Amino acid sequence: MNVDPNATKYMIRARISADGVIEKPDVVGAVFGQTEGLLGDELDLRDLQKSGRVGRIEVEIDSKKGKSEGEVLIPSSLDQVETAILASGLETVDRIGPCKARIEVVTVEDVRTAKRARIVDRAKGILNKMMTESKDVGADLADEVRKSVQVEEITSYGRERLPAGPNVDASDAIIVVEGRSDVLNLLSCGIKNVIAVEGTSVPETVRELSRGKTVTAFTDGDRSGELILREMLQTMDVDFVARAPRGTEVEDLTQKQIMKCLRNKIPINQYLEMTGFEATGASRGPMDERGGPGSPREGSGGGRPDRQGLSPPRREAPEPGVPAPSRLPPAPPRPVEAPRPPPPPAPVDPRLARFFADLNALENPSRARFLGDGDNILTEIPAKDVVENLVKSEGGIKTLIFDGVVSQRLLDVAQEKGIQEVVAVRLGAIGKMPEGIRVYTRADLEAPA
Repeated sequence: MNVDPNATKYMIRARISADGVIEKPDVVGAVFGQTEGLLGDELDLRDLQKSGRVGRIEVEIDSKKGKSEGEVLIPSSLDQVETAILASGLETVDRIGPCKARIEVVTVEDVRTAKRARIVDRAKGILNKMMTESKDVGADLADEVRKSVQVEEITSYGRERLPAGPNVDASDAIIVVEGRSDVLNLLSCGIKNVIAVEGTSVPETVRELSRGKTVTAFTDGDRSGELILREMLQTMDVDFVARAPRGTEVEDLTQKQIMKCLRNKIPINQYLEMTGFEATGASRGPMDERGGPGSPREGSGGGRPDRQGLSPPRREAPEPGVPAPSRLPPAPPRPVEAPRPPPPPAPVDPRLARFFADLNALENPSRARFLGDGDNILTEIPAKDVVENLVKSEGGIKTLIFDGVVSQRLLDVAQEKGIQEVVAVRLGAIGKMPEGIRVYTRADLEAPA
């Protein structure tokens, strides 16, 4: 009778070695014959096998050069003590068939331990599959609901039927993006006062909106986004500029990245100083020059000191009884002195003259140049990437020459990197001049004729 595999608790594994050629029936016969009556009636191997407490004995024998070696496997459902006694009884077999032999128990394996290991491994696989499927389902449901809400909220605005959020008309401030996908991404973040220009040409609807609202231009961080931003600056009123990180698009940003970009938006005046762009399409002043509390309004005369409610001075009449002052004769003309010769021109520092020449050479391509020790050229980059490259630099830059406007941010980064001289077109609005940096502009570099 074969033992039920589900009832097996232990597996006795023993090694056989015989001085002669033996076969499987010889081994089984020797095991039954030489252990009979040895372990008592309760552990008689035949009775245990009939009752199903010991399984079928499996034997593998290999004979070579008159020697035989093999392995014996005996499954057992007895307890630990009885199984150990049975295993030790196998080692009393000293003869198999006509040959002298020896049986040595190698190990007694707990089958349940192996089953537990298989159960754990299988449970891990099942759990991982369940978690993956549940995540996918949850993400699919969330995306499905979010997309349905986005489609319901997005509207078509104006004559050009531009993609826009539902709060474009009601809000005092709007965000202008590039395309429909950008609008959908901002709507998913709860930003509903957004409208898209849908191309490089700014529609008339967006131009009209920009004249009565606070406008933030939010474009991609690539070359296309820069071109669209320049188009906006030339055709509409922009108050703030926000850009996606370099190489990314607004439609691919997460909610956290979108909020960070909008929090770090730059006022238009500061952006123009940093980049050197021109805003030729603005029909109004910047935010700090229009519409603010206490700001002068058109027609009120607030911009000119001679019209702030001051009347022209009156001539006071002489008091009665006081004679009017007599008119004095004209004073004789003073002799005209000969003009003094102009002072001789100060000698031009050759080093500053070289900086002036470098600045003229960088003007047309609008580039910047980093100089190291001995005024050696380290690298040359576009002027708009000066601050970003300075932040990434590892030091060693002594002089910066670039075709642009010096900003506070540029000076702060230059001080951190140990730069000693900055040469540029002009100086922007600087709140605090860092120590240890000399700034030269065109006015300082031009040599007197």
